[in-house]
Amino acid sequence: MNKFTVQAIALSIGLAFSAGAAAMTKDEYKSAKASIAAQFKSDNAACKSMTGNAKDICKAEAKGKEKVAKAELEESYKPSDKHARDVTKAKADAQYAVAKERCDDQKGKAKKACVSEAKAAKKSSLASAEKPARQADADRPAARQQRTQVAKSTSKTQKAGQYIDDSVITGKVKAAVLEEPSLKSAEINVETYKGKVQLSGFVRSRTDINKAVEVARKVEGVKSVDNSMIVKGQQ
Repeated sequence: MNKFTVQAIALSIGLAFSAGAAAMTKDEYKSAKASIAAQFKSDNAACKSMTGNAKDICKAEAKGKEKVAKAELEESYKPSDKHARDVTKAKADAQYAVAKERCDDQKGKAKKACVSEAKAAKKSSLASAEKPARQADADRPAARQQRTQVAKSTSKTQKAGQYIDDSVITGKVKAAVLEEPSLKSAEINVETYKGKVQLSGFVRSRTDINKAVEVARKVEGVKSVDNSMIVKGQQ
């Protein structure tokens, strides 16, 4: 059975924050939240051209991707044991939902075995959620203090405009692209690594490519823009 790779969810949306990352501002939170909604809309729209169970799987993947991204965002905006558990639960639910849809492609005993395997995987994931992800550090005052100092230090640097988290940059670039009238209908994906932005997907013309690159370059924190976009009909 092809299992749902939930880890890819966080990467595609750019919201895989670490426990020591700098605190997000309210504006950054809103921007990231908007980018999640926009990504879900785009992913769900891509399912419309499909049929049968493939369409159901596509929709389950889009919904699961959205739920995990939202949970990751909440955990990053207001870190807590509860939000850490919510992330684990969201991943387990998303994995199970897609796995269950994939099982519909099978019949009889094979389908029953498939569903049982999906349920077992979910149960295992949820069991790990009962153990707070931050409990180990919570029991170590020195580690907790160090994490706080790192967060404060990074936050100060961020305010000075010297550093912006990659996931925040991704959210801002997506929001900027969506706000550009000529690019609203474009299918553009955004990924960021150390301030370097990569744009991919399909657009209507070379003009759209140039505009998307131009818009991305103007976003604060972007060091460079790599274009991997393709004009529809020319791939």
